[in-house]
Parts: sequence; C-alpha cells; structure tokens
Amino acid sequence: MSIHTQKKTPGTPTWADLMTSDPEAARKFYGNLFGWTYLISGPEFGYYANALLNDNVVAGIGPMMSDDPNIPSAWTVYLATNDSEVDSAKVIAAGGQVMVPTMTIGEFGRMTVCVDPTGAVFGLWESNQHIGAVVTDEPGAMTWHEVNSREAAKARDFYCGLHGQTSQLMPTMEYYMLNIGSKTVAGVLQMDANWDGIPPHWMVYFAVKNTNESIEQAVALGGTLRVPAFDTPFGRVAVLADPQGATFSIIQYSNRA
Repeated sequence: MSIHTQKKTPGTPTWADLMTSDPEAARKFYGNLFGWTYLISGPEFGYYANALLNDNVVAGIGPMMSDDPNIPSAWTVYLATNDSEVDSAKVIAAGGQVMVPTMTIGEFGRMTVCVDPTGAVFGLWESNQHIGAVVTDEPGAMTWHEVNSREAAKARDFYCGLHGQTSQLMPTMEYYMLNIGSKTVAGVLQMDANWDGIPPHWMVYFAVKNTNESIEQAVALGGTLRVPAFDTPFGRVAVLADPQGATFSIIQYSNRA
C-alpha cells in the first residue's frame, strides 16, 4: 500500500476518474465491487463523487461532460503537472491535442484533457487541495496505468518529451516502462491485430485480492468480462467493463499478501 500526502512528481499518474452515462448505477457497481463509499459534491461540481476506500480518496465518478450520445462512458488517467498551460503547449507542439482547455475546479486544482499524437486521451491534474489518489496499490485502489497504442514508440517519445521520463523496453514484447528517476510509473503497450476495432487508450488497473472472484462478482453486478483472466510475471490480470461499458483492468499481485 502507498499513502500519498504530497502531490506527485510531474508525469506520474495521480488520479483516475470515470465519466459515465449513469453515475448512480456506476457508484453502486464500483461500491459493491471495490468497497467504495462516496463523498458527493453539490450541483456546482456536477454532483461529482470522490470514491473513498477506508475514508481515503482513491478515484472519481462523474456525469458525462457532453450531451453527445456517441461519446462512451470511459475512465481517464490524469498525469500530475506543475503548470497546466506549459504542458498544454508542449502537448500541441508535440502533435497532440487539447480537448478540454485548462479549467479551475474550485480550490481543488486545475484539470486539462488532452489527446496524445497516437490518439489516446489522457488528463493533466495540477493539484491544489486535491492531490489525487491518497491511497494506491491495495485492493480497491488504482495500482498501474498504461497507454495502449498502435504506435507505441511514438507514444513513448511523446510522454518522455512531455515530462522528461525515460523508457525501458521489456525483453519479451514491445512494451515500454516509463520511469521518473529510478521509479517506474507507467507503461506503453504496442497494440497488435488482437486489438482490432479498439481505439488507442489509457488503461487503469485496480488491485484486487482475488481476480477470479472479482470477475464473478463484476459479472453478477451487471459488468462484462472483456479479456479473460491471464497470468503475468506480476500477477493475474483481467479486463472488465462496467454496466455502462467503461473498461478497466484488475490485477491480483502474485508477490503480495
């Protein structure tokens, strides 16, 4: 378990939130699956809900920011930044786009939503009172983040240029670990033919105690198993979708109690 009391180094995933077509149903689904309770804001913040795990903030759930019915419910991964405007300019200069210009969210911080040059959506979070997820790497909390891209090397270069990360190629596949100093903070995966029809995207992983049991529970709650459980050197992974169609991954670590 990691407990965070200070804002994270720029380029580190610091927050993940769900924009969904049915916030109430989503809160119920994830509450039952991960044990979350919620602190729900008022109308000035669109009734955005901070998900709590043992009273610690771990993720967010809010309504769709657009009335366009063609925009799907989805999780967004936010990278920490110290200067939203500077990073927004870097995104554009490197061939990316700014979808939602920087906006101030009360006293909590400043949010920007971008698209990298390979088509994956991500956010920037410039924290003030809200530093992002307070607890990570324990069951029910986010634990890993990766961008899945059809141009992995291009995505790698983009993120390394944005925040000065370094990269390391995995020996058995085209998968790059992104590092800040000596700490690995995210990954970049090369999408192949198995990903046909799926757009580039950032994936958030949540830790669970037992992957197989979590799959059964998610399906019973109305979710969908998108990728059956498989074993990796780090643990047992599966990809799920909530009842509104937003995808996320779960992992049962093999080297942790």
